[in-house]
Amino acid sequence: MTPAQALLRRGPRTLAAAGDVGSPCVSVCRMGADGLCEGCLRRLEEIAGWSRMDDAARRAVWRLVLERAGEAVA
Repeated sequence: MTPAQALLRRGPRTLAAAGDVGSPCVSVCRMGADGLCEGCLRRLEEIAGWSRMDDAARRAVWRLVLERAGEAVA
């Protein structure tokens, strides 16, 4: 399973769950030429700002990640 496929499986459950929003990190921490982490598909500013984000902002990042993951597996 690719990191994008793993994110597509995990993301909907994460978005639907109440409470703290978990990080999309999958421990494949390499930045690609496109500016996205090859593991979690977040931009550097999204990774760096994660700990300061509220749950609404984290869910917004997750939605972006899922959109990017869908494009990666299409």
